[in-house]
Amino acid sequence: MSNHENGKSNNRITEDYVLLDAAMSGLDFTNTDAWRIFRIMGEFVHAFETMSKVGPAVCFFGSARISPDHRYYQAAEATAEILARHGLAIISGGGPGIMEATNRGAQKGGSLSVGCNIELPFEQKPNDYQDVMLNFHYFFCRKTVFLKYSSAFVIFPGGFGTMDELFEAATLVQCRKVKHFPIVLFGSDYWGGLLKWMRETMEQREHCISPQDLDLLQVTDDTEEAARYVLRGIEEMKQRQQKLAASRGLEASQFSPGRVPPKW
Repeated sequence: MSNHENGKSNNRITEDYVLLDAAMSGLDFTNTDAWRIFRIMGEFVHAFETMSKVGPAVCFFGSARISPDHRYYQAAEATAEILARHGLAIISGGGPGIMEATNRGAQKGGSLSVGCNIELPFEQKPNDYQDVMLNFHYFFCRKTVFLKYSSAFVIFPGGFGTMDELFEAATLVQCRKVKHFPIVLFGSDYWGGLLKWMRETMEQREHCISPQDLDLLQVTDDTEEAARYVLRGIEEMKQRQQKLAASRGLEASQFSPGRVPPKW
């Protein structure tokens, strides 16, 4: 969401802006950017230390604009609650809309509710349903945490940020930078046009992707089915990891009960 979308205009400068805009502005950034690495390191260290205690988790994405009376809000809350009752922590971006719905569902389901908030040039009020709240200055640090500590993504309708998370996850799996993990798209009427274009244009006409690349994504309109996709995918991840461990002479018992193996 931009400041124009939020209906507000201000000149607040974020850390991301300072880091990324200097070269484009022709500023002499070479003498200062190296030191900024320490702040980035600190952000990673704090986040990694906090998230290492969370346990197996599912990350939800979607629009901040969706109101509590919207069907997608209610579906996100219900899906998160189902997964929470299966012992999975729930991670969101910590803001309103779908993010709030999923944190709310996590608490209703009795599991840990995590919010990864981001500094923006306009105010994003954290939602009230977070047990663990992290604040990030840098988008790339936040995105790394989403990927590193989630065993599945459930993606509801959203804007550019939601699309960014979707395509980064698909790219990393496609390029085998992470292990194959569940990526569930909720709302066939919303995602149908995009998937049709990917199939007909990207795959069939231009041959920019392979047919199996589309198999990375599961689409549903049902909360129970979304949860089943996630749970089945996580179980398959466990089995693959256990087979790999056995092939390397490791004991399957080295995996903690219920702990989902890392994707990295």
